[in-house]
Amino acid sequence: MGDLTGRTALVTGAGRGIGRAIALRLAADGARVGVHYGTSADAAAQTVAAIEAGGGQAFGFGAELGVPGDTAALWAAYDRHADGVDILVNNAGVLGGRTPYELLDAASYDHVFAVNTRAPFFLIQQGLSRLRDGGRIVNVSTRFTHGARNPDLLAYTMSKAALDALTATLAKQLGGRGITVNAVGPGATDTDMNAARLGTEQGRAEIAALSPLGRVATPDDIAAVVAFLASPDARWVTGQWIDASGGSLL
Repeated sequence: MGDLTGRTALVTGAGRGIGRAIALRLAADGARVGVHYGTSADAAAQTVAAIEAGGGQAFGFGAELGVPGDTAALWAAYDRHADGVDILVNNAGVLGGRTPYELLDAASYDHVFAVNTRAPFFLIQQGLSRLRDGGRIVNVSTRFTHGARNPDLLAYTMSKAALDALTATLAKQLGGRGITVNAVGPGATDTDMNAARLGTEQGRAEIAALSPLGRVATPDDIAAVVAFLASPDARWVTGQWIDASGGSLL
């Protein structure tokens, strides 16, 4: 507790899953957390309530990503609650379904890139004047960009690979301000996104077997890695993609 006292964090897609776990963890470490949601105000309110119940500080605000004017609307909503940001976590993302490459249509492809790639790009760009020196940017990527190929998730993987490229490039550009930029690559995690596969005994066993640790990741596992990158202890780590898949790429 206390490493992030006095700092303000913004976590996109923080109403559920990994985003909620990240928001809860950053708040537990002392940050005041902006809990962003796209369409589910109730879920974000539950995250805020959980933070406040634990003695932390948080505020919820909404802005749909992947539509025209999305990031400007997000910052406008955020600015009503805070006058700057120290930690920006680009967590919001869409899988876009598990669709064979041959059947993927242009509208689905465009939506995946609009949410997973374009939104973080312009959220950071438009947030630079708000991001304080010595700040942290953490982008939630995926293990699929580093050797774990799935042709039915090709658009998703491509969108996150672009996010990895953004991470490394911005780390060089923003280093002069003491701002670190890193990406975290989870594997299959016990969230709504993977509910169908994890809902069967066979599916859960298959996913658990991917990791030498022999279990399925929880959102808290990923949040702990993000919390480290957001902390003062990670001051000398930047431009990196951190494997948060439980060693599934070994």
